[in-house]
Amino acid sequence: MMTRGKLLEAAVQYGALLLVLAGLVAVFGWRSENFLQPSTLISIANQIPDLTLIAVGMTLVLVVGGIDLSVGSVLALSSAVLGALMVDRGWSLMSATAACLLTGAVCGLVNGAVAIGCRIPSFIVTLGMLEMARGATKVVTDSQTKYIGSAVESFGEPLPGLMLSPAFLTAVGAVVVGQLLLTRTVFGRYCVAIGSNEEAVRMAGIRSAPYSIAVFVISGALCGLAGLAQTSRLSSADPNAAIGIELSAIAACVIGGTSLMGGRGSVISSFIGVLIIAVLQTGLAQLGVSDANKQIITGAVIVIAVLLDALRSRWGRP
Repeated sequence: MMTRGKLLEAAVQYGALLLVLAGLVAVFGWRSENFLQPSTLISIANQIPDLTLIAVGMTLVLVVGGIDLSVGSVLALSSAVLGALMVDRGWSLMSATAACLLTGAVCGLVNGAVAIGCRIPSFIVTLGMLEMARGATKVVTDSQTKYIGSAVESFGEPLPGLMLSPAFLTAVGAVVVGQLLLTRTVFGRYCVAIGSNEEAVRMAGIRSAPYSIAVFVISGALCGLAGLAQTSRLSSADPNAAIGIELSAIAACVIGGTSLMGGRGSVISSFIGVLIIAVLQTGLAQLGVSDANKQIITGAVIVIAVLLDALRSRWGRP
């Protein structure tokens, strides 16, 4: 159970993030007459499932003191497997989806087993997986987009009357499950403890390796699910999909207060960070800001978030 102080701290954190989000919505609503239209807000919601799913997995990885730079390439590889099996082999959506999720989970298992088992920094291991998975994606697709069409669109299309897609609802479900896993289970408490002081966990007689490897597997499986979400939205599997999405996921996590040093994180806060990034990018696009300037502004937001995280960690020291 969370103490009264922890509850107050969480409430302040959520309140601050929601205040930033509301401020962005207000500014863009004032500057652009179309931003507050329901169609714009629904469009934002239906375009963020892939980033949301990746941010959930990234939060867990960061909490144990790791990092996963391969998420974009693993997403693309999972999507490529889905597309190739459905287009070239005639597999059903259900069977191809299982293979898609398994592909992501296996990539995560390799990341975790090598990084934890061989005691190699996860930064290096996942950087290697980034290249390998992207290369494998091009091999699977012959460097060509696999057009799947209506067979895969139902997961990304808005539901009648609700206007939100099953992909978005699944992503929100993943946020809820991820938050409960992190805050209400022994697994989550061990993950936080490992990120805070792994040596102390070992001295307490707890093997940290299985938990650290597990979060990489979860991250990989969520990349596979994100690959399904993106493929359903685009009706195709693109070998160049999700390039750079790892930076947006890390930014969303850091904006949400997850520490890059491990030991602290919130899946719900990371989700709010995703919303902040999505609103920022959509608002800038509606204001006619060029892609180059959008990258500069988004990069500046990432740097500011990292600086705030560093200051928060420094102030929190005894």
